[in-house]
Amino acid sequence: MQNQNDDIRAALLRKSRSSKLERRGKFISWLCIAIIVVVVFAIFGFVAYRGLSTFFGTKVTLWNFLSKTAWAPGTTDASGVPKVGALPMIVGSFGVTLLSALLATPFAIGAAIFMTEISPRWGGKILQPVIDLLVGIPSVVYGFIGLSVVVPLIRHVFGGTGFGILAGTFVLFVMILPTVTSMTVSALRAVPRNYRQASLALGATRWQTIYKVVLRAATPGILTGIVFGMARAFGEALAVQMVIGNAALLPQNLISPASTLTSVLTSGIGNTVMGSLENNALWSLALLLLLMSLAFNLITRWIGKRGAMK
Repeated sequence: MQNQNDDIRAALLRKSRSSKLERRGKFISWLCIAIIVVVVFAIFGFVAYRGLSTFFGTKVTLWNFLSKTAWAPGTTDASGVPKVGALPMIVGSFGVTLLSALLATPFAIGAAIFMTEISPRWGGKILQPVIDLLVGIPSVVYGFIGLSVVVPLIRHVFGGTGFGILAGTFVLFVMILPTVTSMTVSALRAVPRNYRQASLALGATRWQTIYKVVLRAATPGILTGIVFGMARAFGEALAVQMVIGNAALLPQNLISPASTLTSVLTSGIGNTVMGSLENNALWSLALLLLLMSLAFNLITRWIGKRGAMK
């Protein structure tokens, strides 16, 4: 009898096959998470190490890097300080990002309202395939179109070479429009239907309901979409490089050749020696890009938390 009870107790305490599989699955999941975390921190650490090397053992200061306008890392000025002023690229990056976001936002909101509030059936059939197609087009195709159509058009209308922030703005406008539109559509569809019904029951018109109820309720989601679009515009390299002119000069206007952080990186990183000041200066630009990406992510999370608190 005692042996039988011991056998029963051992059978009950023995781990089942499903329990072993569950523990194995948890281990694999935690291992994958740990690898992702290590890779992310390794990338941040490597870029920070290479980027901060510019400011150690040289006469370059962070203020000079952010405020000076001369970019020629292989040369020095009269005081012997290397010319690594990143201000022209910073201005160019923020210029094309902000202008493209300002241009894309009204079109994205209008398309999203049509797809969700005015004509959901026809809007989904007509606009959704167009948005999906725009998302799938490679950035080099956008760059070729901008080089063949946008740049000559700007040259014909405004004069000059046609290269500059304005050309980059039009190219990025088309590139980020699908992102902002898709996220705006999702935000509008997430608004509860009873909000609309309550507004209409109180005597509001359809447009009053859309403007004063639906759009206001979906504001956090719309702002998140705009920030995501800005993040993509800020990090875009190839398409912008093809139409902005790649001149490391402080832009005087929207139609003068300029450059962005990404365009200088892509054009110069293969022409420098690892460990040299020229190479470290480019890594400093990469670090600045990485910090801006982190800032965009933090802004997105902040908007999400603010929206959840309402």
